[in-house]
Amino acid sequence: MLLAVWQIAAIAIAAVRDVPFPTPLATLQRLGALVAGRPLGGHPLSAHILHSLGRWLAGVGIAAGCGIAYGLLAARSAAFAALFAPLPRLFLLVPGLAWIPVAILVFGIGPAATVFMIAAAAFAPVAVSVMAGIRGVDQGYVRAARMLGAGPGALFFRVLLPGALPHVISGLRIGCGTGWRVLVAAEMVVGTGTGLGYSIIQARWSLDYLAAFACIAVICAVGFFVEGGLLGRLEAATVRRWGVVPEKP
Repeated sequence: MLLAVWQIAAIAIAAVRDVPFPTPLATLQRLGALVAGRPLGGHPLSAHILHSLGRWLAGVGIAAGCGIAYGLLAARSAAFAALFAPLPRLFLLVPGLAWIPVAILVFGIGPAATVFMIAAAAFAPVAVSVMAGIRGVDQGYVRAARMLGAGPGALFFRVLLPGALPHVISGLRIGCGTGWRVLVAAEMVVGTGTGLGYSIIQARWSLDYLAAFACIAVICAVGFFVEGGLLGRLEAATVRRWGVVPEKP
C-alpha cells in the first residue's frame, strides 16, 4: 500500500509541478547501484552506514549509562530525587535539534557534536523509565533480599535490575528511536563528510534526489530492524521472563 501511494504521488507531482519525482522502482535501482559500490559523496554507502551506526551507538550508550545511573539514584535516594527530579523533564522539553548551538560551541563541527546531541535526546526516556521501573519493584522482594544478607551490589543486580528490566528495555527502545532521528538531523548540520544525514543534504545540493530517497530508505530499514526487530523482540522476551503477564486459563 505504501509503495502504491508513493507511485501515485510521484505521478501526480510530476504532472502538476512538471518536475521529476523519484518513483519506488527508480529509487530501488539507485539503491542497488549504491549497494553495488557506486560512491556517494566520495564514499561507498557502507561507509556512511557504518559511521552513522557508530555515532548512534556511542550516543545511545552514553545516554543509557547516564540514564540508568540517574534512575537508580532517583529511585533509591529521596534527597537526590528532590534535587534533580526536574532534570529529565527539562531534557524531554528540549527538541533534539535545539542542542545544535551547544554542541557546536562545546565540541565544534564533527562527530563529537553529533554524539552529544544523540546522548542529550536519548537520556530522558531512559532515565524516566529506569526510575519508574525500580520504584515499581515489589518492596517485599527488597526486604527479603536484605534479610538474606544481600549487599548493595547483589540487591541491584539480583533484585532491582531484573525487576525493572521491562521498563529499562522500553526506555532504551524509545531512546534509540529518538537518538536515530536526531542522528540524521545532526549529520545534516554538523557532519564532516560521512553519514546518512550528510549524504541526504549533499544529494539535495547536487539535485540528486534519487540518492536522497535511497538514503531515506536505508534509514527506515536500519531503524525498523534495530527498533522493532532487535529491541522489540528483546522487550517481549524480557516481559515474558521478568514482567507481569496474565496466566493462561
